[in-house]
Amino acid sequence: MTAPATAPAAADPTNLPFLYRQYPREDLLGALRRMHLIRRFEEAAEESYMRGLIHGTMHLSIGQEASAVGICLPLVREDQITSTHRGHGHCIAKGADVSRMFAEFFGKTTGYCGGRGGSMHIADVSSGNLGANGIVGGGIPIAVGAALTAKRLRTGKVAVSFFGDGANNEGAFHEALNMASVWKLPVVFVCENNGYGMSTSTERSTAVPNIADRAAAYAMPGVIVDGNDLSAVAQASHEAVERARRGEGPSLIECKTYRHRGHSKSDRNRYRTKDEIDDWMANRDPIARFEAQLTELGIAGPAEIEAVRQAVRAEIDAGIEFAKASPAPATADLADYVYTEQQ
Repeated sequence: MTAPATAPAAADPTNLPFLYRQYPREDLLGALRRMHLIRRFEEAAEESYMRGLIHGTMHLSIGQEASAVGICLPLVREDQITSTHRGHGHCIAKGADVSRMFAEFFGKTTGYCGGRGGSMHIADVSSGNLGANGIVGGGIPIAVGAALTAKRLRTGKVAVSFFGDGANNEGAFHEALNMASVWKLPVVFVCENNGYGMSTSTERSTAVPNIADRAAAYAMPGVIVDGNDLSAVAQASHEAVERARRGEGPSLIECKTYRHRGHSKSDRNRYRTKDEIDDWMANRDPIARFEAQLTELGIAGPAEIEAVRQAVRAEIDAGIEFAKASPAPATADLADYVYTEQQ
């Protein structure tokens, strides 16, 4: 590993947050780029939806970027993830090409699923992304299956399952955690708790104060982190991934975070106050917090940060143009990929 990021001379390296002790400067700037890429991708997708270029609906994770990027930081390409209906950030954090993602949104043949999956079903097995999932909690058992395969074949891979707070009350959540613990599988369960399952708060729907408290019932570590603090998320992920690689079994990480937008494009946000939303956006935005730390520690100045933003804007603009120019599926190909070809 290359040397960690250089901090100001007056700073004691041992007192730096985990992220700045563990990762070199180029990795930190890469993490900032991915966070901006997620944010700008979703903003551009939202704009495209409003202009009628995208049909259906979508679930945006704006405000949750530190969770996706921090969890994926210690992963390698061969490691695998399962995602959710709010999964654009996970896809990008695991290495997805935004051009192909836009093409999928636009229903074009150059999309990850040939334009057939749309927002909630992007997958890229080649980069370890086993797919987003429109079923609440649907990806959790799939990740356990991937982890079982990794253990039986001794591949060294780790599986990560992202899910929202609403999924922790699904039966699949409890069955999957129990099985993973019994078999000591290399899987990390990541709950992105943004406070609301659609319009129902976790306080009203979940018996325990913290979803990570449920880990104790399945004899695995349960860790609660500030999901808008990239360093805290990365540290929890690093420890859980290393534990899994050592053959010590699964972990449950709860990232306390917040979505700036509604549950979906049809959400009128009547269950949240404007003051609550404004407070999270103004005072706890994960990108603003990370940029402030980079500046404070002398790792990146305003000009470098602005250069990252400009590069991301250019990549997003190019991605949209790629999607617009890509061909739409032909009617004659409607049944392709629906059934297996008869041998």
